[in-house]
Amino acid sequence: MPVTDTVADMLAVINTGVMAHKEAVLVKRSKLHENIVDIMKREGFIGNYKAVEDGKQGMVKVYLKYDKDKTPALTGVKKISKPGRRQYVDKKGVKSVYGGIGVAIVSTSQGVMTDREANEKNLGGEILCHIW
Repeated sequence: MPVTDTVADMLAVINTGVMAHKEAVLVKRSKLHENIVDIMKREGFIGNYKAVEDGKQGMVKVYLKYDKDKTPALTGVKKISKPGRRQYVDKKGVKSVYGGIGVAIVSTSQGVMTDREANEKNLGGEILCHIW
């Protein structure tokens, strides 16, 4: 069955893995997925990730991050821009998530970045998702 929103599928796999207390999950590999996972790693929501070759498109193995008491570092994700309704903001419209606790991931003309990076570079774009 074809997937129309691969980013939402990737976020759902990661979120389900966190809720099931998995050590790692596998998601389909693409440049957009790797950029999003890289931002999640830089912001401290996941432990690490690595590309895995499977002879086709490839996969990304995402290592999930937990505290000592098994509390996940990633508590929630929300897909904002959807195939049926894209959400774009101008350079002044990029807002913080939960007062700066979370991160908005924005696809701009200069690449995929966080809301803070977009504000620093005075850029707008498509809001892909919120992560907290």
